[in-house]
Amino acid sequence: MAKTVTVDLPKMHSDGQNEMLEWAGHGIAFCGRRYGKTEVGVVKLFIHACADPGLYWWVGLSWRSASMKRAWRLLKEYARQLWKAIGENPEKYIRESDKEIRLPGGGEIWLRTAERPDSLAGEGVKGVVMDEFSLMPEAVWSEYVRATLIDYGGWSLFIGVPKGRNWAARLWQSAHGRERWRAWRFTSYDNPHLDHSELDAIKLETPERLWRQEYLAEVMDDSGLVFRNVTDCATAQEQERAQPGHVYIAGVDWGRTNDSTVFAVVDTTLGELCYLDRMTGTDYELQVQRLHALAQRFNLSTIHAETNNMGSPLVERLQREGLPVVGFTTTNASKQAMIDRLVLAFEQQAIKILPDEVLINELMAFEMDQLPSGLIRYSHPSGGHDDCVIALGLAWQGGETVTWLLA
Repeated sequence: MAKTVTVDLPKMHSDGQNEMLEWAGHGIAFCGRRYGKTEVGVVKLFIHACADPGLYWWVGLSWRSASMKRAWRLLKEYARQLWKAIGENPEKYIRESDKEIRLPGGGEIWLRTAERPDSLAGEGVKGVVMDEFSLMPEAVWSEYVRATLIDYGGWSLFIGVPKGRNWAARLWQSAHGRERWRAWRFTSYDNPHLDHSELDAIKLETPERLWRQEYLAEVMDDSGLVFRNVTDCATAQEQERAQPGHVYIAGVDWGRTNDSTVFAVVDTTLGELCYLDRMTGTDYELQVQRLHALAQRFNLSTIHAETNNMGSPLVERLQREGLPVVGFTTTNASKQAMIDRLVLAFEQQAIKILPDEVLINELMAFEMDQLPSGLIRYSHPSGGHDDCVIALGLAWQGGETVTWLLA
């Protein structure tokens, strides 16, 4: 007589999770952050591998992916429970180096990544979870994984956050009404275990586009207007020197020939850009002297200056000369974080700017593109400039930090 054993699997928190778990065909789920998509995928793989032994895959973005690490940890936990319940040593059936698990009855679950899609060819698979699929190249699915399901008429579950109108969004859209396909969209609010008041607080701190994409799981356009309310925000008054009791932060974007060097000063007490100095073709020695003079006039608390290219030696020199300079290394990630803060300030009309035509034109022309990786890239249009935008962003980022520290 067969022995009955029990494994402690998490209970699905909603009808939506249950639908994903029970659907036997191809399912595509765009889910907001912290919805619980990883748990659904893991439980689905584990149940199927036990009930219908064969080979099953979890295909993640990379071994560095947090959700992939979590999936591996959960799968090992459930497998250990099962093997121990029948009196077996579970470690004999968990291959840590290969990220593969064997289950009683012959079921196997393998974890694979999209980094080497050629390694996904050659196996007949009964089911697959495609984790963070919207960040993968389309070929991972269309050229490799799709064919592995033919032998057994296998199922697939795609889980992730939408990343623009890429192939993942097209696949999700085409699944509506398609035979043996289902498409779902769940927001972070659809997880009843999350504190909705905390989500409301996050919304206030997140640019609208990112909020709608990352938490509401909406498919957003890949590019478009970045800064809104530019022409509607209140106008700041230019200041010649520091006002008593006010705190001032400067942002510096270096340039010399093709680009301008821009000094932007933000009065953090009032939340406004109060001074803008733009210079082109100016010798670095003169630029340094002008920054010294600016620091004295406004008693600058901090100067945030780019360290890329010629910026690094200039920052080091200014630090030796006693100016309160903090270096800022511009990468795609750090630039996005900085611009996101500035975008939020305009959306909430929390910033005032000077009626400077060049600055306003740069803000209105600033562009956003979705990279193949799913990341967002902010930049100026071809042939344009963003020197004023970057200087303002550096100053505003510093101003936010000082305001928070003083609170």
